Amino acid sequence: MMTKSEVLQRVKEVCLVPVVRAKSAQQAVELARAIAAGGVTVMEMTMTVPDPLVAIRTLVKENPELLIGAGTVIDPQMAEACISEGAQFIVSPATNLDTIALCRKHSIACLPGALTPTEILTAWNAGADVVKVFPASAMGGAKYIKSLKAPLPQVDMIPTGGVSVATVAEFLDAGSYALGVGADLADAKAIEQGRAQDVTASARRYMQAIADYRSKKKSAAN
Repeated sequence: MMTKSEVLQRVKEVCLVPVVRAKSAQQAVELARAIAAGGVTVMEMTMTVPDPLVAIRTLVKENPELLIGAGTVIDPQMAEACISEGAQFIVSPATNLDTIALCRKHSIACLPGALTPTEILTAWNAGADVVKVFPASAMGGAKYIKSLKAPLPQVDMIPTGGVSVATVAEFLDAGSYALGVGADLADAKAIEQGRAQDVTASARRYMQAIADYRSKKKSAAN
């Protein structure tokens, strides 16, 4: 089990948090495996998956190298159940102060969702480790993140919504801590249709886009 600081460092290094949604726990596990095969070792298993705790337990047990978080966690009871199954970070589409308090009690990384400057600062001041800015696409995508980071440089943000391979550089340039990505990468339909290799290929493209961005930044700095 990694410490909270190690978890946050891994999220920052990998820089990508695929949001896994599926029609069954088995499909979610297969989707997670396909994503991991593409080099993405961090992912968020959402509570909208049927029997999500089974999916978390299975992945944690079969691959301890994967960093599995729980997503769409809306209250502390749900967070407690996910943590007991091995989830190492808790993500929510909104901010629940009791959930943040529970995560702090357990020293588990907490990534609550928020959208407006007031919501974002409320989550951060309550003890959020990173704020999930959702839905970022509805507010203008990377430009919105850049606008937020100007007055709130101290707040680490993970935009979710509107992230694609084509917008990776734009979102990272705006100051994102990491990127949340949904069905564009975590494509449950591809798994349903027996195209796991397409998910793996997509994961590789995302990781390559991140590597390319970092390489260009490093070259520009030298």
